[in-house]
Amino acid sequence: MEEKYSQQSKHDFRNAVVELSNHLQTMFSSRYKKFDEFFKELLENAEKSLNDMFVRTYGRLYMQNSELFKDLFVELKRYYVGGNVNLEEMLNEFWARLLERMFRLVNPQYHFTDEYLECVSKYTEQLKPFGDVPRKLKLQVTRAFVAARTFAQGLAVARDVISKVSAVNPTPQGTRALLKMMYCPHCRGLVSVKPCYNYCFNVMRGCLANQGDLDAEWNTFMDSMLLVAERLEGPFNIESVMDPIDVKISDAIMNMQENSMQVSQKVFQGCGQPKTLAQGRTARSVSESGFSARFRPYNPEERPTTAAGTSLDRLVTDVKEKLKQAKKFWSSLPGNICNDEKMSVGTVNENECWNGSAKSRYDFAVTGNGLASQVNNPEVEVDITKPDMVIRRQIMALRVMTNKLKNAYSGNDVDFIDISEESSGEESGSGCELQQCSPEFEFNATEVTGNSNKSDKTVNTSAATRSGLSQAALLLSILFLAMQRQWR
Repeated sequence: MEEKYSQQSKHDFRNAVVELSNHLQTMFSSRYKKFDEFFKELLENAEKSLNDMFVRTYGRLYMQNSELFKDLFVELKRYYVGGNVNLEEMLNEFWARLLERMFRLVNPQYHFTDEYLECVSKYTEQLKPFGDVPRKLKLQVTRAFVAARTFAQGLAVARDVISKVSAVNPTPQGTRALLKMMYCPHCRGLVSVKPCYNYCFNVMRGCLANQGDLDAEWNTFMDSMLLVAERLEGPFNIESVMDPIDVKISDAIMNMQENSMQVSQKVFQGCGQPKTLAQGRTARSVSESGFSARFRPYNPEERPTTAAGTSLDRLVTDVKEKLKQAKKFWSSLPGNICNDEKMSVGTVNENECWNGSAKSRYDFAVTGNGLASQVNNPEVEVDITKPDMVIRRQIMALRVMTNKLKNAYSGNDVDFIDISEESSGEESGSGCELQQCSPEFEFNATEVTGNSNKSDKTVNTSAATRSGLSQAALLLSILFLAMQRQWR
């Protein structure tokens, strides 16, 4: 019978934790999906808008060079989904390639070798053939995409951390405390008497000690998410950058055409005078390109609307409110569980509740939040020297993501991290009871090195030593990487 109630108390506890966590996890999951869909559709619509406008504006001329613009959007999409793309270098390459194409078109009477066009591209920064558009667009795109990608990833990290941390397995000591609180009154004939609120609070603080340690890093993470959310509302937000990108690039092209003579003369001075084509070939080049004296002006009102369903402003306003509500979730979890009428009497009837031994007032003080505070918990025996390693990994994942959010807020590009690797791990428990946890705290490099000096006695001894050294090297590597991530 005791085993049955023990399993039931553990089940009730896990259900209470999961029920509260699931609401928050669902919120982050749905917001991540909305932002991710919005950003991806924004890119799709921006590409379609540019293609439609440029076909109408530049006609055959654009069609013959459309792969240049397709490549631009391929790289932007690849960056957003986590590709190894340096935005500044990619945009510099785009403008250099566009200059090469434009230079040929505005000088159809000349023959240009690949080497000559490479020389031309080197003058992109110096001559500014596209005006100030490349510089401004590079700044806007870099800040907008860094903020958008990092914010979306932050939502995904929050979702995954909640999933890992809420998979709680109480220790045997915690299970005994839960059994005593929830089902021992039945043995006394006090079936309808519920646990005292502060008694419940101490039991939950003990069972959720490791989750309580997550709270400080979680709150810092939420604050960083709110900071980056501001970037999604400001002048560099991705919607205001991508929506008119077709017009900005078109402005740059028009600027190049208007200054083509001056640009060409300076390039000729620096790269040398190119060879002139035969008259017949020149005429065919002009005719085939469809290039006339000027590009046909565009009409911005003809551009199709961009962005999916809802505007970025509404998405950001909504998620900012949710982020504020999510703060202090882990430190509030014990109290929120005990506020459930199924778990305790609440803050009323303090003399008519189960205090762990009788129907009477509960006199012990409530312990603090977190693992270290449980050293004097009167209800749950907690080994404060054995932190839960799954939760420690989630603390590290939050710390790494927080640093990336801070960099993104400052406008600095950040590396994309694989969320599945950062937050993966085995099932959680409220204490590091598995043997493989202990070496992280007890490993002594000197002892292992000392043992290795005796390796020449037998083949078995040698093999065992090599195995020990391999494990030692692996542990050192893991510790080094963990510390490196923290420093970074």
